[in-house]
Amino acid sequence: MSDFDAIIVGGGLAGSTAAYILAQEGLEVLLIERGNYGGSKNMTGGRLYAHSLEKIIPNFAEEAPIERRVVKERISMMTENDAVTMDYRSPRLAQQGSDSYVVQRGEFDRWLFDKAEEAGATATAGIKVDELIVENKRVTGVICGGEEMTADVVILADGVNSLLAEKAGLRERVKPSQVAVGVKETYELPAKVIEDRFGVSSDEGAACLYAGSPSNGLVGGGFLYTNKESISIGLVLGLNHIGDSDKTIEEMLVGFSKHPEIAPLIKDGKLLERSGHVVPEAGLSMVSTLYGDGFLICGDAAGFCINIGYMVRGMDLAITSGELAARAVIEAKEKGDFSSATLQSYKTKLDDSFIMKDLSVYKKFPAFMENPRIFNQYPTMLADIMAEMFVIDGKPAVPLRKKAMKHLKAVGLMNLAKDGLKGVKSV
Repeated sequence: MSDFDAIIVGGGLAGSTAAYILAQEGLEVLLIERGNYGGSKNMTGGRLYAHSLEKIIPNFAEEAPIERRVVKERISMMTENDAVTMDYRSPRLAQQGSDSYVVQRGEFDRWLFDKAEEAGATATAGIKVDELIVENKRVTGVICGGEEMTADVVILADGVNSLLAEKAGLRERVKPSQVAVGVKETYELPAKVIEDRFGVSSDEGAACLYAGSPSNGLVGGGFLYTNKESISIGLVLGLNHIGDSDKTIEEMLVGFSKHPEIAPLIKDGKLLERSGHVVPEAGLSMVSTLYGDGFLICGDAAGFCINIGYMVRGMDLAITSGELAARAVIEAKEKGDFSSATLQSYKTKLDDSFIMKDLSVYKKFPAFMENPRIFNQYPTMLADIMAEMFVIDGKPAVPLRKKAMKHLKAVGLMNLAKDGLKGVKSV
């Protein structure tokens, strides 16, 4: 007889969600987190699209440690000194069911981890799982510090580089082309200063994404999120291309923070922390093994992430994948069968959910983003066209179409046509 119905490795959003649901259904659940508390290893700052957790914990934002509800979107194409920016503000962004929140992952994940414990899960932190117990190609438990703990099923939610799955031969090693390095800085500022600078009220916030110079012309980009009394800024850089840069990550992050578009927004802010993390980046092509005899894989460990330039999603996919993993385990418990044939229902649930459908819609986008013109020529082209429109120096006027055409031709009209078509097809 097993010690537990389910052992969940990883106390992030996916793992805690699975533990919460299983515990509510009365299953014996062990949730193991390597950090000192749930969320201790996660980077501060980020954006949660609320729809996934709202279905599990209705009105969760009333008790959860959220920062600000996003009511303003900002997208910028940047050169070393210029920025071409599009703002979008709408009450539709704040409507329940389609709203999103800026959250501090350390605080938010800890809250959800504690919710799982309140529901009845045995939640333990500060414990490292050394390896999985595999008997006759079936996962039957975990080993922690030489101690064996068994379960009918093990759910792996231990992050993008799931070494446990790799060590046990359940999935292939993650490739550099499939992941990115995320680096962040958080600056403390008074709430009123943040609200004045971004034109938002006390419970409102902004989410900003930047392409071009922030990543030094390589695949990647910058971001900024408004917290209650701090601002998180940072970069996401394709791991496969970092070696091609003539700047270090540190130099790129410093340059981003000093850019004329960013510096005024964090002016007089006190640096609270710096952090870094590896994140999934390749979309559908990164998703590999999801289930097998006695195990399921969810969240970042499964490669669930969508980055299409103007929108980055990972948290809502992690939460729903944790939920669906729990539902599959509940069905397996009712049948008394935790074989691959029964746990395959997890994949069926994923296919029927927004997760696999959205990943399929955007499956071509990661390849499209490999185009260096997106991060080099196009930001420069847009900035130069805007300068032609707005810089007045007393010289005789030239028709705007002629001035614009000069910059379009510098990129290449055929390149514009081909890239535009590929871009449309990728989204």
